[in-house]
Amino acid sequence: MVEQDIPTDGVPTVDFNIDGILKKMLKIFNTPSAPLEIPESQLRKLCMAARDVIMSQPVLPELSAPVNICGDIHGQFEDFIEQIKIIGIPPHQNYLFLGDYVDRGKRSLETICLLFAFKVKYPDNIFLLRGNHECASINRIYGFYDECKRRYNIKIWKTFTDVFNCLPLAALVENTIFCMHGGLSPDLLDPRELNKFERPMDIPNKGVLCDLLWSDPDPDIVGFGDNDRGVSFTFGANEVSKFLKRNNLSLIVRAHQV
Repeated sequence: MVEQDIPTDGVPTVDFNIDGILKKMLKIFNTPSAPLEIPESQLRKLCMAARDVIMSQPVLPELSAPVNICGDIHGQFEDFIEQIKIIGIPPHQNYLFLGDYVDRGKRSLETICLLFAFKVKYPDNIFLLRGNHECASINRIYGFYDECKRRYNIKIWKTFTDVFNCLPLAALVENTIFCMHGGLSPDLLDPRELNKFERPMDIPNKGVLCDLLWSDPDPDIVGFGDNDRGVSFTFGANEVSKFLKRNNLSLIVRAHQV
């Protein structure tokens, strides 16, 4: 059973039992079709605890290998569970998730609650970056808002939004792999420039923060070009090469189109 593999020696960040939350989540873990049975009060405390942990860590997390880097989940909870079962669960495996945990799929709440529970319990074994769907203007339209309203209320959606506004936008792995949800920005020369930004933050319609969540590669262009999404840019292979060389990096890892 998965439950036997999870230690229970963590220290909760706020006055609630994170081990109790994890046990409830493990019921779903072992039976993915089971309903989420966390009272609203405990859900709020889970969000508060996750926010505290995330805000205690750098705007640009710098991670050591080994770490499993994972792309979009989009509320596909059963697929997410299978992935975790195959690779291994925290703290036995380290993870960096690249955003887009909610929307589109039917079980965004289960997905984000399990991620937050792991983050609170094992803060140095799992890192969560922000995707473009961790923005109120997007998940208000594509499903997460409606799911929160149907299963809890609008206030709980706002509570999750407060945490999303604190998520880091990028990470470095072993000082050689630059990771984000979207892509490069013409306004970002050095990844460590991100440390100057203060959280919580709303994502503007243009600029570095927007590009990290929205930009896309285009093998047919040189430099930066217009994006068919109507927001941010596309970037050519030459821009990738320039960014890697300037910052002595070996690789860029992104999601967004995966």
